[in-house]
Amino acid sequence: MKFSSDGLRAWKSKKVTLLGMSGVGKTYLSSLLCGHNWFHYSGDYRIGTRYLDEPILDLIKQQAMQVPFLRDLLRRDWIYIHNNIRVDDLGPVLSFVGKLGNPELGGVALEEFTRRQAQYREAEIAAMNDVPEFIRKSQDIYGYQHFVNDVGGSLCELEESSVIDLLVEHTLILYIQVTDQEEEQKLIARAQSDPKPLYYRPAFLKEQLELYIQENGLSYAAELDPDEFTRWVFPRLFHSRIPRYEAIAKPHGYTVTSQEVANVRDEADFLDLLETVIGRTA
Repeated sequence: MKFSSDGLRAWKSKKVTLLGMSGVGKTYLSSLLCGHNWFHYSGDYRIGTRYLDEPILDLIKQQAMQVPFLRDLLRRDWIYIHNNIRVDDLGPVLSFVGKLGNPELGGVALEEFTRRQAQYREAEIAAMNDVPEFIRKSQDIYGYQHFVNDVGGSLCELEESSVIDLLVEHTLILYIQVTDQEEEQKLIARAQSDPKPLYYRPAFLKEQLELYIQENGLSYAAELDPDEFTRWVFPRLFHSRIPRYEAIAKPHGYTVTSQEVANVRDEADFLDLLETVIGRTA
């Protein structure tokens, strides 16, 4: 959706999709707005609780079945395993995605990793297709006036134009861009110090995997140290996503900087920021 400043002020039930890399402030803004009559829709939370719930539990059960004591309890239905995913702690989703590399070092073999990546992609598409229905639910069931869609950093990687068209139809797209070199390096350093599982476009993963194997004199993906590969690939992933975010935001939405987001302290600040960015593109 595109607006004038007057149109934004007249928009009684505001609906915003926050786009950008993990760590730029999407969840910060969403959590802040949640206390001001905004429904916080977390794409990753929906993925974990709805579309990957069973695969996550299957993976956990598969690991538990390797422990004789737990195997007996599970087979007799004396215990059950439950997914405890929270909006501010998506650990089970990350554990399911995993890191590519040597299984003896906690990695996931290439074939299995590729299968999980495909499952995650389908789950993210499904979660975004649910946005219009959750806009309705947020108003009709929960009584929220406004709606904020906190999407995963991989939205730009899906290569599914219908998802973008749907979000543009129902929400204002706000891309949070990292423009400061020092801040960019801090974000990359933070991701490298605590490497987390990531979603990669298949073509990007194939290209980077071949390069890493060649640079390190390896023969197979199974020889990768999963944490080292994730640290190595993250800056490349970060920079590859920037033009993809921009390709969504320029024709369909608006762009703010992560510094501007960091200065938002309440709903009034956020609405002022929206008016400012609309004024910049008028």
